[in-house]
Amino acid sequence: MKINYRNPLLSVILMLVLCNSVFSQKKHSFTIILDAGHGGKDPGNTYHGYKEKEIALKTTLKVGEYLEKDRDFKIIYTRTTDVFIDLEKRPKIANKANAKLFVSIHCNSVKNFGPSGTETFVMGLSRSDMNIEVAKNENSVILLEKNYKEKYLGFDPKKPESLIGLKMMQEENLNSSIDLATKIQGNFTKHLNRHSRGVKQQPLWVLDAAYMPSVLIELGFLSNKEEGAFLNSDEGQEKMAKGIAEAIIRYKNEYFGDAKNYSEVSQKSETIISKKTKDTKGDNSNDTVYKVQIAVSPRKLSLVSSNFKGLKNISSMQGDSIYKYMYGETSDISEAKKMEKEAKNKGYSDAFIVQIKDGKSSRVR
Repeated sequence: MKINYRNPLLSVILMLVLCNSVFSQKKHSFTIILDAGHGGKDPGNTYHGYKEKEIALKTTLKVGEYLEKDRDFKIIYTRTTDVFIDLEKRPKIANKANAKLFVSIHCNSVKNFGPSGTETFVMGLSRSDMNIEVAKNENSVILLEKNYKEKYLGFDPKKPESLIGLKMMQEENLNSSIDLATKIQGNFTKHLNRHSRGVKQQPLWVLDAAYMPSVLIELGFLSNKEEGAFLNSDEGQEKMAKGIAEAIIRYKNEYFGDAKNYSEVSQKSETIISKKTKDTKGDNSNDTVYKVQIAVSPRKLSLVSSNFKGLKNISSMQGDSIYKYMYGETSDISEAKKMEKEAKNKGYSDAFIVQIKDGKSSRVR
């Protein structure tokens, strides 16, 4: 069939088709996996008539509803109904989709009905007995799966030595995971007045196997009757979901938005510069300096080279409940790039340059 390209109507149609194709390619540029914990034969925590699998699912779907208002997001759920999903399959869904984030939502519990509060976990190791118990609870779903010993290479969620033996598959994602977790906890505390138990590192299988920044959110304790009632209510789920969604959007804007957007948000959250930087620059606070961010941790570390793979000239910057550790200092961007390369050669593969001006910092892209 011969097409008459001089036909005005046909030209308009072809233009609309082309524009729609381009628009479609721009949509859904940020894929995120929302994982509602437990489900089906695995109810999770059940206290005072509250069921974790139901609360986790309802809250997760509400998070998705908030995010879907932004055309940039493509939301993939590990489950949207009350079905059992093998723990092994959840991160695989994220890896197959080449997702930017993996967010798993759960509810906490302990035998003592007193404790309350939110906490968000990232992959890592901890000696905290309470954290080990959380890890045991969240990993115990493995025991419900067929051939779990073969699928999980002998991993036993009841044995502490198995937990300690877990290794991160993507260590370079830890900084980003902690950053997102901090934003989530900050929203819970500042906007919802929920008690925060902080950002914690723990060997959780579902986080270990994901190839992207990942967090596991404990919305609160169902064993606490008052907190359980809040989380079981539609209002409570809406508020918690909104807090999570807004943190994810802020994370996306910082890491995947334009440089201006990142700087504006970053400057609001990072205002405390290390004493070492202040002493070095003296009263000339308007000068721009560059450092290389090499690590983020909820713990305050001693600024000695042995804690940072032999790197010297380490300084720290405190944000919302986290410490960001920087290597070197220079006013020359070319020198900063050399420091970045040196840090990566030392094993900090996710190191990046940070610009510090007027006591505020922003990532250099």
